[in-house]
Amino acid sequence: MSKKVGKKLLEINDLLIEADIEGEWKPIINSLSMTLERGEIIGLIGESGAGKSTFGLTALGYTKPGCRIVSGSIKLDGVELVGKSDAELRKIRGNRVAYVAQSAAASFNPAHTLAEQFTESPVQHGKMKMSEARKRSVEMFRLLDMPDPENIGERYPHQVSGGQLQRAMTAMALGSDPDIIIFDEPTTALDVTTQIEVLGAIKEAVKARNVAAIYISHDLAVVAQMADRMMVLRYGDLIEEGNAREMLANPKQEYTQKLLNVRSQRVGRTGLDEEDIQLNVENITARYPGTNIDVLTNVNVNVVKGKTVAVVGESGSGKSTLARVITGLLPPSQGSVKFHGRELTPALKTRPKKDLQSIQMIYQMADVAMNPRQKIKDIIGRPLEFYLGITGKQHDDRVLDLLRKIELPEDYAERYPLQLSGGEKQRVCIARALAAEPELIICDEVTSALDQLVAEGILDLLLNLQKELDVSYLFITHDLATVKAIADEIVVMYQGGVVEQGAKADILAPPYAPYTELLLSSVPEMDPDWLDNLVEKRQRGELPTSESLGQS
Repeated sequence: MSKKVGKKLLEINDLLIEADIEGEWKPIINSLSMTLERGEIIGLIGESGAGKSTFGLTALGYTKPGCRIVSGSIKLDGVELVGKSDAELRKIRGNRVAYVAQSAAASFNPAHTLAEQFTESPVQHGKMKMSEARKRSVEMFRLLDMPDPENIGERYPHQVSGGQLQRAMTAMALGSDPDIIIFDEPTTALDVTTQIEVLGAIKEAVKARNVAAIYISHDLAVVAQMADRMMVLRYGDLIEEGNAREMLANPKQEYTQKLLNVRSQRVGRTGLDEEDIQLNVENITARYPGTNIDVLTNVNVNVVKGKTVAVVGESGSGKSTLARVITGLLPPSQGSVKFHGRELTPALKTRPKKDLQSIQMIYQMADVAMNPRQKIKDIIGRPLEFYLGITGKQHDDRVLDLLRKIELPEDYAERYPLQLSGGEKQRVCIARALAAEPELIICDEVTSALDQLVAEGILDLLLNLQKELDVSYLFITHDLATVKAIADEIVVMYQGGVVEQGAKADILAPPYAPYTELLLSSVPEMDPDWLDNLVEKRQRGELPTSESLGQS
């Protein structure tokens, strides 16, 4: 359905938003303005705390709990949203303005099929009958390049992949034929190959429906593929705004230049010593209890003391399962895990405390890895007591020393996790791992949920700690930019097996293994034409695709 071409579908003028921060109202959006035309995509960019999600969501007439609109105007097609009642705004949300969240898995109801959840909005808003909504679901699933569009709607959320679920959410947003869609970091949690598929599907669908969109992201290279215009925000202020191509080619403000520079490739270190192998994973095959499918097959990985091995691959390749085997959370059916040449017992519960202490793990989601009711000093201090028997003043002094190591103020010891940013929480998780004085730390996607500048800080911190403490890292990630920044050796995994491994300089230099080339070619570049060019090259068979590898 084509929409009429018109100017200024959305007009936001001098919007001031405050948040209740520790009992005091403080501004978080400082008199920002924005216009959006039909068929236009505007990208909102900035690090965590920039205000991009808060500002973008105002197109729904919405502010998060604990926030309030103090002054300013939000007009949708000339109609003022500020001051409208909840009942009036409900007629707009999901109807004229739709929303696609970052985590599709957390946004779907697990008790209902995809089709049932798709039909809810258009039927509730009186746009179509149930039978019409069902037909529209198939149409939208096909538009978003979902497999088996006629039948996939009968599946439940847990029965489809993360990328398919993200596309299903976009299909739902398009279902009511909205004027505007707000995309809030819709591909952040996806691996690079899945991200490309979802980005391509979103871009094509938005173009086909002539929908205006607000694309919120901390990743400039992703926004470069989607946006006509870009707004760079920091601490609730507008830093720079303009045509996307012009801003990418010639950013005027220092902060924008800094964001662009973070995306540039860092040289990093190369080479791997052939001495002092610390961790030796030999011929590991593993499957989850109650299943008859091997999720790891004959996997071999070595980690040298004081070095970093990056394990890369898309979702389902077996990266995190390998970490579970190494830590004893999933005993293998075949093979062994050796530490300094000594075989570790397969199951966590049978390992002595010394082995548990030697290998620590930092998890992807810091939010769920910490007890929200414990103070930071207790979270960091627990390993000191459990593994090292340190208590009293020595315990407190050591906590403060660890806070200094992770570059956080000493008064953070008295804070709770809720009072920390995402990057600060991840630093606390690093400090907790360091408290045990381990020899090896397994980092499982520790920067994937962070914006680029914060992630850069975490990577720098990890590298500095490695130099200071001679700790080793097994770094699990799907982000090739992270790999280039931190790895000595790279292990590429695909469908539960290792397809290639070696020194970073060798793996990242042509000729590439087919799957490695797929991963490398899927890393977004700053060129706004990159996505379209990539699709064309894959269609011509010049680059591998997931389908071609699956058939080989």
